[in-house]
Formats: sequence, C-alpha cells, structure tokens
Amino acid sequence: MRIVTALGSAALLPQGPDVSRDAHRANLVSAAKALAKLALEHQVVVTHGDGPQPGVLALQGQAGPSAEVMGTQTDSLIGYMLEQELGNWLPFDTPIATLVPMIEVDPDDPAFDTPMHCVGPVYDRAEAERIAVRTGWQMRADGGGWRRVVATPVPRRIFQKRPLEWLVEQGTIVLCAGGGGVPTAYNDAGDLVCVDALIDKDFAAALIAREVGADLFLAATGADAVCLDWGTADQRAVKTAAPDALERHAFAAGSIGPKVAAACQFVRATGKPAAIGALCDLSAMVAGARGTVISPDVTGITFHEPASEPGAALAPEMRHGT
Repeated sequence: MRIVTALGSAALLPQGPDVSRDAHRANLVSAAKALAKLALEHQVVVTHGDGPQPGVLALQGQAGPSAEVMGTQTDSLIGYMLEQELGNWLPFDTPIATLVPMIEVDPDDPAFDTPMHCVGPVYDRAEAERIAVRTGWQMRADGGGWRRVVATPVPRRIFQKRPLEWLVEQGTIVLCAGGGGVPTAYNDAGDLVCVDALIDKDFAAALIAREVGADLFLAATGADAVCLDWGTADQRAVKTAAPDALERHAFAAGSIGPKVAAACQFVRATGKPAAIGALCDLSAMVAGARGTVISPDVTGITFHEPASEPGAALAPEMRHGT
C-alpha cells in the first residue's frame, strides 16, 4: 500500500523553550520508530510540520529572512535529522531521501489580501511598528504581543512530482514538503519565483497524497482522534466518519481543523480513506483500529467506546495539537 503520512508539529517537535539539537533528536526518535514500522510493510512518503523552527531561525538571523526561505531551511534541517533516525530503525540498505519541493500557488490567491499566519518571535507593539516600517512586514496582535503575519495560499501542484514518484517506485522512503513546501509562482514575465508566504502543511500533504496516487492519507498529531464537542462533558472521539458528516461540525482553525479539511479533501478527490490520530498509533490507524477514519464507504459518524477500547478516547491531558 502507498501511504502519505503527515506528521504534525505537536507529534514531532519540542514545543518548550529547549530548541537544541538534542531536544529535537529525542522527539524524532519516537517518530522514526513509528515510521519505520510502517515502512517495513508499505511504500511511505512523509511530510511534516516545522513547529517553532521558523521563529527560531528568525531569532537567530535578525536580518529577517523571508518566510519561504525559513521554510526551506527548516524542511532541510528536520529532514536530515529524521533521515538519520529512520536509518537507525530500518535495515542498513533502506533508501531514504529528503526532497524540498517547490509547490505552485496562485499569486492572486485571496489569502494574500488578508495574511493571517503568525511567524517568528513576539514583539511589543512599538518594536513591531518599527520592524513593519523597516521591512514592510505586516504585523498583528497575537496573545500578549505582536507578530509578523504571512499569507497561506492554497497549494495547486508540486513541481517535483516526477522525481518524487520515481523515488517512491524505487522503494525509497521520501521525506517531502516539510512545513508545507516552498511556495512558488509565475510572475508577470513568466519567470518562476519564490513567494513570501507559507503553505498549510496539511493541505500540502493532501496534495502530495493525491499527486502520487496514495492509497491512504494519514495525519499524525498530538491527539488520539478527532473529537466532537471538544472540552465539554459531551466530548466524543470519532471512530469513523463520512466527509460530509464530519464537516458539518466546527473544528479549531489553528489545530485539528486543517487536518480534518485536508483529509476530507483527499477522500473526496480520490475515493480513498484518510485517518487522523496519534503518532504512536500509525500502524493501528492503517488497520482502522485507532484514530479517526474518514471514508467514502461509510455514512454518518460512529464513535469510539472508551470502556471497551482502552485508550481510544482522548485522554484529558491530550489536546488538538498541530
């Protein structure tokens, strides 16, 4: 089976103040174990979030690199580290490669009119205004401070589709489009140029899954399953759902929402299933035993039964991570 697995930032990277290489490595070990088990039985393409890395790079390089440059750097950084850890859990001759693809976006995408995605460090208002004047960046209030915001245009196609397909057909485990890939567009002169924006990693992963003909799209996050009525006494962990039935419910835009939307998009476009759940449950998600399976072959929504399926429901401390 050909599987595209999207690793969310909460499932992959340290979220606290420790952004050292050792802290990253510790998180990547658990990811590598889960992915290696999957790769021993299936063709695997892995996409991943970039967590706090663009902000870390912005702090390290005060010259202010553009958003797509930061995304490219973090894609390479995480890809290299994940490659090494996968090599520790797979047969020594298993081919593994990191691909940093350009992904086409529309320069007239409405997202450019209202950039909303926060990147980089937090500033006080006065500093944010000074930076905006100097750089032309757009800034907005975020929590107790101010941050830079960039657009998140819809991904349209992956330029490196042919080499990606060739690598997969040769049995290579491909790490691809970390952080959403590199947003690229044609300018008025017909030249291909990078765009100062970020692509939502879940929609990029769903695009890649469609482009390579994946049989299954997996979204691994920091939660065991998609929940309805999150954080209330009526909270229920979804076991199976039809796309239309699941999309009748609202989900947090900054966390589980894009995963649900991307998974439903993949299912509708391909007629094949998708699943959302915890990183440690990847193999069980393939079997349909854990997480939330979104399928064209079911109607309505069914729920996990916590009493009969220990661990299937979200634990109280779990959150809808990205």
